[in-house]
Parts: sequence; structure tokens; C-alpha cells
Amino acid sequence: MFDRKGIILAGGSGTRLYPLTLAVSKQLMPVYDKPMIYYPLSILMLAGIREILVITTPDDQDQFKRLLGDGEAWGLKIQYAVQEHPNGLAEAYLIAEDFLAGAPSALILGDNIFHGYGLTEMLRNAARQMSGGSVFGYHVADPRRYGVASFSDDGTLTSIVEKPDKPPSSYAVTGLYFLDGTASERAKAVRPSKRGELEIVEVLTSYISEGSLLMTKLGRGHTWLDTGTHDSLNDASNYVRTIQKSQGVRVCSPDEIAFQSGWISEKQMSRNIELLSKTDYGQYLKSLL
Repeated sequence: MFDRKGIILAGGSGTRLYPLTLAVSKQLMPVYDKPMIYYPLSILMLAGIREILVITTPDDQDQFKRLLGDGEAWGLKIQYAVQEHPNGLAEAYLIAEDFLAGAPSALILGDNIFHGYGLTEMLRNAARQMSGGSVFGYHVADPRRYGVASFSDDGTLTSIVEKPDKPPSSYAVTGLYFLDGTASERAKAVRPSKRGELEIVEVLTSYISEGSLLMTKLGRGHTWLDTGTHDSLNDASNYVRTIQKSQGVRVCSPDEIAFQSGWISEKQMSRNIELLSKTDYGQYLKSLL
């Protein structure tokens, strides 16, 4: 049986965050005390995934390598690939085809943040599903801005409609997709949409037509943040700061997840802490020892 592999799509031009992203990748922007990419990376780690492909733009890849390295500091294996142009989310499965080599995957967008009670178990449940796929739905105030799920009377997912004028529900499909080993083959059948992109909805629809795509609804105790605008980036930083200050824990710390999962030793954790010794983040990690 294949182990599930992870993909972080950290490409794109980040034009909605200009001028912040004129020289720096959006996924390297700070979300309070950590780079943005730490948050999707942590979600894959919470799902038990240790082999990860980071897809970047050609210009930004060296910066990601400098930040994340080969993943050894967290007990991971991190590889890198390039998306030459922002040709759509489904292209990630084409770029990652050799990396996946037929393995099931979890694709997460580099600007998405998830947090909430019981989230780890939800992620592990999705990761254990070896056939078909799983996505996560989140109740939003204005579903017209998202890909929106439609359900039958018995709650079965029947379709996903991209930015509908008349939304069939209030559940947006988040940027986290657990799909089986056929995802790359399905992506090959996708043709560019009117906006010239390979749409992830087309890949998901192929699963829906077979009745093999499940949706887990994230409840009121969960938070999903898309940090693609100035306001949402600031909101995410304020959210993380509030949680960390009030609860005394860190939101999406790769170091903590790796250590508590037994993927790194105390010796490796100490080396990680040494680099961060002058920060509150480093002091928090030190308390874990």
C-alpha cells in the first residue's frame, strides 16, 4: 500500500497582495510569528504525512529551500518543483505526477490556514481513505465568492459550483484535497476553462460523478482562513496572536508537531531551538523539553 504524499501549492503571483508580494512570495509573508507556509505544512504533518512536494514559482524556489531545507529538521522529506505560470490548481497534479508515482495525495494551498478542536482526527480520517477523495466544507457568509457544494436531500455531495450567482448552499470548498492515486490521470483530462486555467473543480467533479468524493463539514469550533488579501492576512495574524496569547500554545508549529509525533529526537529539537533562542517561539519550544 502506498503512503499518502503531500503537495503544497505555493506558486502564483500574489497580485492581490501587491505591493507586499512584488519581491517576496505570498507564502513567505508572516502570519504573526511564523511564515505563512508553516501553516499548510503543519496541516499535512497533522495528517501524518511526511513526504511533501512544495510547488513554487521559478523565482521564489531558492527562498523556500532556504527556509524549509530538505525537511530533515522536522523528520520530513521535502522536495521542490516549479510551476512556470499560474495555470490553475489542477496543474499541481500534473507537476507532481512523478513525485506521487501513483500514491494517494493531500494537496493544500499555500495560503490556507486551518485550526480547531478535533481537526487532527478529521485529517487522519481523510488520510486513511485510500480510494476516492475527501474535501472539507466551511460555512461562509458570502458563498458567491467560492466554489460551493450542492447536496442531495440525504446530505450526499452532488456537485461543486464555482462562484455561483445563486449558491445552492452556504458551504464553500476549502483549499485542502485528499485524493487517491488516480488524481494525476484525472487532471490530464481537464481542459483549460474560459479564464485559461485547469480548474480543480473539474477533477473533483470526476470523483463526484462516481459517487466517490466525500465532504466533511467543519463546524463552529473550526476556523478556515484564506490569506490572499491584505485584510485577510491581517485577520489571520490577529487570530493566531489571540489564540497563542490566551491559551499559551502555538498554532501550527512544525517543530512541536514533529517532536510530539516522535519524528525527531530531543537532540534535533534542541538544535532547532538553538536557532530560535531569542524568540518567544523558541522559548515555547524549549518548554516542551
